[in-house]
Amino acid sequence: MKLKSLKAAFPYTIPIMAGYMFLGIAYGFLMKTKGFGLGMTVFTSIVVFAGSMQYVGLTLLTAAFNPVYTLFLTLMINARHLFYGISMLKKYQGSGKLKNFLIFGLVDETFSINCSTQPPAGIDKTKFYFFVTLLNYIYWVSWSAAGNILGNFITFNTKGLDFVLTALFVVIFINQWKERKKHSAALIGLISPIICLLIFGQDRFIIPSMLLIITVLIVFRSRIDKEAE
Repeated sequence: MKLKSLKAAFPYTIPIMAGYMFLGIAYGFLMKTKGFGLGMTVFTSIVVFAGSMQYVGLTLLTAAFNPVYTLFLTLMINARHLFYGISMLKKYQGSGKLKNFLIFGLVDETFSINCSTQPPAGIDKTKFYFFVTLLNYIYWVSWSAAGNILGNFITFNTKGLDFVLTALFVVIFINQWKERKKHSAALIGLISPIICLLIFGQDRFIIPSMLLIITVLIVFRSRIDKEAE
């Protein structure tokens, strides 16, 4: 039964595996350039398992430790997971001992599959969701490790490589913009950081930007929901 569920889940995760190949290897390379070996790379990927925050964490690991700033920055960057969790309450209901891992592994890509995909007939939904989550988790850890290992043998100018995550978000933003007729939410996400950048400066604008975006989205939630419909 478990093998059957694994076989059913695997095809849905192939695009994620391909995407993680580039992002994970890039992360492993960057960790290597910052002086972190395979052990630290694998450890952060296993424990943190948050691509965007791991990239941001590269800067935090090499800067003066500021626990309060790190805490709030992590909360703001990953605040979207609160909404992921709420929307998956019914789907993960009755997951038993697998529920903790399903919650831990609810990253963007896993959410997109488990939220929108109906498990094939005859497949236990909890096991299906579990294997989607597990496979994506394995992909990220494995590609991160591969990138760090390759960093021992391949040397090139890595200047600008840390821009990979920014480039990814730009592509996602453009795709979302094209898919939607109304752009209120996108404009909120675009204008708020610009305002905060002008007020707080480039070293302190991220947390105020996240707070402003969340506040505005909550205030105008009903209007945005109507536009989405």
